[in-house]
Amino acid sequence: MTQQTDVIHQDGDVIDVPLNKLKKSPRNARRTPHAEADIEALAASIAVKGVLQAPVVEPETDAEGAPTGFYLVTIGEGRRLALLLRAKRKEITKTAPVRCVVDLANDPHEISLDENVTRFRMHPADEFEAFREQAERRGLGAEEIGARFGVSAQVVRQRLRLGAVSPRLMERYRAGALTLDQMMAYAVSEDHARQEQVLEQLGPDRPPYLIRRIMTETKVTATDRRAIFVGAEAYGEAGGTILRDLFTEDGGGWFEDPALLDRLAAEKLAGIAEGVREAEGWKWAEAHIDYPRALGLARVYPHPVERSEDEKARMSALSEEYDALVSEWDAVEELPPEIEARFKEIDAALYAFGDGTAYDAQEIARGGVFVILGQDGVARIERGLVRPEDVPAPEPEPKTESGGGEVRADGEGEAAGPEAEEPEEDSGAPLSERLVLDLTAHRTLALRDALAGNATVALSAVVHALALSALYPAYERPTCLEIKGVSAYLDGHAPGIDDTRAGRSVGERHAAWASRVPKDADGLWAFVQGLPVTDLLDLLAHCASLTVNAVRAPFDRKPGAWAHADRLAEAVDLDMSGYWTPTVASYLGRVAKARIGEAVREAVSAEAAERIAGLKKPDMASEAEALLAGKGWLPGLLRKPVPVPAEPDVQAEAPSLTEEAA
Repeated sequence: MTQQTDVIHQDGDVIDVPLNKLKKSPRNARRTPHAEADIEALAASIAVKGVLQAPVVEPETDAEGAPTGFYLVTIGEGRRLALLLRAKRKEITKTAPVRCVVDLANDPHEISLDENVTRFRMHPADEFEAFREQAERRGLGAEEIGARFGVSAQVVRQRLRLGAVSPRLMERYRAGALTLDQMMAYAVSEDHARQEQVLEQLGPDRPPYLIRRIMTETKVTATDRRAIFVGAEAYGEAGGTILRDLFTEDGGGWFEDPALLDRLAAEKLAGIAEGVREAEGWKWAEAHIDYPRALGLARVYPHPVERSEDEKARMSALSEEYDALVSEWDAVEELPPEIEARFKEIDAALYAFGDGTAYDAQEIARGGVFVILGQDGVARIERGLVRPEDVPAPEPEPKTESGGGEVRADGEGEAAGPEAEEPEEDSGAPLSERLVLDLTAHRTLALRDALAGNATVALSAVVHALALSALYPAYERPTCLEIKGVSAYLDGHAPGIDDTRAGRSVGERHAAWASRVPKDADGLWAFVQGLPVTDLLDLLAHCASLTVNAVRAPFDRKPGAWAHADRLAEAVDLDMSGYWTPTVASYLGRVAKARIGEAVREAVSAEAAERIAGLKKPDMASEAEALLAGKGWLPGLLRKPVPVPAEPDVQAEAPSLTEEAA
């Protein structure tokens, strides 16, 4: 091979031409520019293996037919561009020799067209297996293979995974019986037996997303609360493996060993429970994935504690220092290390003082703790639970005027008989039960009449009765109002409901009031009477809210109560779209296909509903969940009720309680 620029060439000569003497042929059939990624890949290949196929060139001539010293690349323009890219990166010189083949016999445009039309790319299955052989036979890693072929390491991993699919599925792919998308779905797992099992189960014509779901149905998604709680690192250290989908956004993959994950979650929860018990001194502590029910447990809450004057002074000083630092450094974007450290010290010191509430030592000594795994994957600590055997026995009631003697047959004292003697009068003798009943009946009726005339005291009495039901054990109900708030158990109808937005809000509000009311139920009346009207109404609203039961149970049909629930929802302007979303678990997987289509039609479009109508129900539900996300769609039972026109009131409208309070 010789470098020649000014001699007459023969057809078929192999010559070395300086890179800067090669030009694109104006008669090249390819008009669309090469993709940058293709040139990058070709440059990477040439860097490792050199130019494997010499470009075909013809000498350039001027208008008189004399050679110009340049050569036109008829076949191999991509290789020329890749070499120029390497020269631009200073990997080779601009005058580096390029081995070329001179073609003077064929029409340049025709052979350029032939080069691009008659080339045959290998079947992707052969490419996948060839990449796998590079890894297995030569021991090359994904990054090294990618560098040698000009593709990313992720692309190499994908091809290696496809090359490792079951040979049975690979043959079907070669024969056209499986698509590439289906192969990628099967390749989510490297288990050949599982791949073949799912193929037999589903057949060859199933959509990729269904294949992927069936391939991973025995595994635990990384978004599962147990996986979030345990963490991928701890799971991996315990010997667990995580399945990754190299072809889609897998959200962190799938944990392949559910039993190991359950064990790790239980052990971590148990460790937290034991730590809380030791640190706080509770009698017992238990760990549970879900909140256990029907155990007959009572509940106590922390109560405000009186701080010492020294503590108050220190807290006040720290707060003042914190505010002063904020004012001084508010305009500074980056705080000096010593100031930032002082902020952290103050935060830690204030946090150490607590929130001003605490459990009594006796309550801790007989109470316990549940550590529950929340739906968000965070451990939730429920303190102050008391087992039935640890509930203190109520103190015996003091004797009243009606006690202390046996009741006669006629209810007037000692047992009567034919020879009964008239008892001597004694000013300290108890009254008969019949008389007690008579007198207290008169008092009850008079009390009703008096209470009806004092709305303020009546409000306090109702709030007092409801608060006793909501915030104190059943045996502590010192009220003469026969008002009892009953709170229906909802978790049995909708598991996990306590971890929803509404459940957390109600729980936090309940805990706040429980820590605010007196520890002893006997002190609640004075507490309620001392509340401002706004706080009194807030407590009433909370206690009343706990008694709401709008559940439509088939065994307990209450059309009147259901209708009232609609009116109540209308009055508070309830919008369930902020509390509930349609998912496969919450709705779509539990209704007929017709209702799924109706939901998509209403929230998205008729075309979208028609597009998924032909799918199997599980697939249709999954697709609908994605389509309905963020649309705010609600089923009929959760939508705002249609207002009922109010009947005209002939009487003057009375002022509302809030107006009176104002």
